[in-house]
Amino acid sequence: MADQLVKIVRFHETGAADVLKIEELPVPEPGEGEVRLRVKAIGLNRAEVMFRMGRYLVTPKLPSKLGYEASGVVEAVGQGVDASWMGETVSTVPAFAADVYGVYGEVAIVPAHALAEYPARLTPEEGTSIWMQYLTAYGALIQQGHVAKGDFVLITAASSSVGLAAIQIAKAEGAVSIATTRTMKKKAELLALGADYVIATEEEDLVARVMEITSGKGTRIAFDSVGGKGLELLAGAAAQSGIIFEYGALANDATPFPLFAALTKHLTVKGYTLFEVVMDPAAFAKAKQYVFEHLAAGDFKPKIDTTFPLAEIVEAHRYMESNAQVGKIVVTV
Repeated sequence: MADQLVKIVRFHETGAADVLKIEELPVPEPGEGEVRLRVKAIGLNRAEVMFRMGRYLVTPKLPSKLGYEASGVVEAVGQGVDASWMGETVSTVPAFAADVYGVYGEVAIVPAHALAEYPARLTPEEGTSIWMQYLTAYGALIQQGHVAKGDFVLITAASSSVGLAAIQIAKAEGAVSIATTRTMKKKAELLALGADYVIATEEEDLVARVMEITSGKGTRIAFDSVGGKGLELLAGAAAQSGIIFEYGALANDATPFPLFAALTKHLTVKGYTLFEVVMDPAAFAKAKQYVFEHLAAGDFKPKIDTTFPLAEIVEAHRYMESNAQVGKIVVTV
């Protein structure tokens, strides 16, 4: 297949969405421990926007591919890979370095350890919309936060795919979810999607509302993708011995440490990413089983906001940057 060409998205400089280019390149061959996936759908993530802009945890090696999540069919395997993967319908787990692999395109080379089967009841669009969101929320809420029945869980930027996954996990474990969003515009939809309470942070006093909801106790767990000065509010809304998981950096301002609240309430402020889960084989296997079983049972259902064709990848990135979505943005191939 070396003489055949496929469409692959790359960028040659960091910057705005229009740096993304669809290029025709030779069909890549998988190396040792790798497979080639014939892509059907791609799930977009905020991390990819930050990576494209040069503001992510790792720096792009230009020209760079990008993308963590895709669903499709395995059409070639490299040396050392179990041949039984051939022909399997799978999706990719974000268990690889963003500056080494990327899945935006008609095909993608990914490490075999980053493959996972998903329940047959899901569409390819749903299949590419599960692992980043559910594993990220699982690691914080289940593996590290040990969320339990009756716990109050504060979830910021709750209309994101990870935020919605956290709402579903909290519900599955019998906890009470308090979702935040900037304005009331998304309140009704967040409630319909399972949030127990919704706070519009630009229109309401976050700390006062949390204390009202929790009868003055505060939230034992906060799951925050924003950072910035809002961390001080999360600390003010936290319960004694509460834990705040910081898993993102959407805020443009610096993130001050809430020292006095941390001292008086004995708080834990934890930097966290899903790589803590996927890089631990035992934890990874347990997490995948948890998510798969809840998906198969129908307890978890990924919310697809909008789909774009691959030809509109720039528009898809611009839409993500608009923050208008509720759930996952998917690109079909």
